[in-house]
Amino acid sequence: MVGIKDVARQAGVSVGTVSNVINRPDLVSEETRTRVQSVISRLGYIRSESARQLRAGASRIVALLVLDMGNPFFVDVASGAERAARAAGLGVMVCNSAQSTSEEVEYLSLFAEQRVRGVLVTPADSTGHSLKTLRSQGIPFVLVDRVSADAAVCSVSVDDVVGGRLAAQHLIAAGHRSIVYVGGPPDLPQVRDRRAGALAALAEAGLPAESLTEVSAERLDVAAGRDAGARLLGLSPRPTAVFCANDLLALGVLQAVFAARVAVPEQMAIVGYDDIEFAAAAAVPLTSVRQPAVAMGRLAAEMLLEETADAEGHEHRQVVLQPELVVRGSSLGAR
Repeated sequence: MVGIKDVARQAGVSVGTVSNVINRPDLVSEETRTRVQSVISRLGYIRSESARQLRAGASRIVALLVLDMGNPFFVDVASGAERAARAAGLGVMVCNSAQSTSEEVEYLSLFAEQRVRGVLVTPADSTGHSLKTLRSQGIPFVLVDRVSADAAVCSVSVDDVVGGRLAAQHLIAAGHRSIVYVGGPPDLPQVRDRRAGALAALAEAGLPAESLTEVSAERLDVAAGRDAGARLLGLSPRPTAVFCANDLLALGVLQAVFAARVAVPEQMAIVGYDDIEFAAAAAVPLTSVRQPAVAMGRLAAEMLLEETADAEGHEHRQVVLQPELVVRGSSLGAR
């Protein structure tokens, strides 16, 4: 492995000069800087980040732990976080808990061992117990896509009750008087809040709570959506309106409905949630509640960087963004 001493020897300069070329190039003459950079390129030298971290006492890595990297929504969140981190000269390490509390605990322990600069996390454990590792090690963290009940913790989220209300109001305005809600794991606050919003819209329209029928799904993915779609097709009477807890579930429901040759939206209207890129590209473009995912990731990273820069003076905030309904072909049409 090529070390900094090898570069210094080949360039005919001190180790300190090589270090300055890498970290403080303005302190080195252009001629020396060019010579050292040429040797670095020729030898393929890569500085040791662990050694740099020991000297500086601060990591250049921010960790992002999400529920499901298979969901494009979290890809967009990661994109926003990465932009903010890169602007600050930092990198982002993205990990996937796969909605598993045990995997979440393992990753959070790994982050603590690596002494990352801070952590952005969408918790799989709704109790928050898994975050104790970060608290005990003094590692700053920000909750993403989750409201913090703790005033001493920053969070960036979307008002999912409003989002659920928007979806149901749209279906009610189209003339539907009963709705099937395809939910996900009930311990996820987002799933519960979107259902609560749909119930609120029904109540506002003077419809009973029984007008909402729930079809559960173990996961928030396309396969779970196909399974839920097959089950809701067996309901009697067959539903005419379906609201899904996310777009992946909605795309799975759409596949099942298409396979059964049920016309969308004429015989069944479908609304998703997140407005991922694939929503507009579906066979029948999917109506969806849009979350500002990129903005969410960017804001969360900026808040985390503010805290790491000034832990004592940092003011913790709980930012709640607003969703919007994007109407497409899956919910428009004669009934």
